[in-house]
Amino acid sequence: MAKKSAGILLYRKINRQFEFFLVHPGGPYFKNKDLGVWSIPKGEYPEDEEPLAAAKREFFEETGQHVDGDFILLAPVTLKSGKIVHAWALEGDIDPAKITSNLFEMEWPPKSGKMKSFPEIDRADWFDADEAKIKINGGQASLIDYFLAKQ
Repeated sequence: MAKKSAGILLYRKINRQFEFFLVHPGGPYFKNKDLGVWSIPKGEYPEDEEPLAAAKREFFEETGQHVDGDFILLAPVTLKSGKIVHAWALEGDIDPAKITSNLFEMEWPPKSGKMKSFPEIDRADWFDADEAKIKINGGQASLIDYFLAKQ
């Protein structure tokens, strides 16, 4: 069975233009990467958790911010890995400078036997639709297209 993730595409409208909140993965592998690696705040969830509850939990874990409101269900997307991402759009406005992410541990440097902690998300920002579709993981870009088509 394919792995499943749930996430939230946070958006705001400024001067009649939509902007989207994306997060950049932390850790040494993504440190110097930019285009095509950003994401919506999302994560895997177990079978016994409702996807929207998982999306809210993951948003909080990755940003330190609670979100709630009128969620708009988006069409699920399948990533190259086969993982299915269930997502909701939500209007909101948070300050990217104030995010606080949970940490993960990994062996670093590789084969050193030393474990090091890294933030799951090292930064976040707002992007207009065109820039967001360049920054975001290619498999997630259609979430933005789907949202815009419904407006």
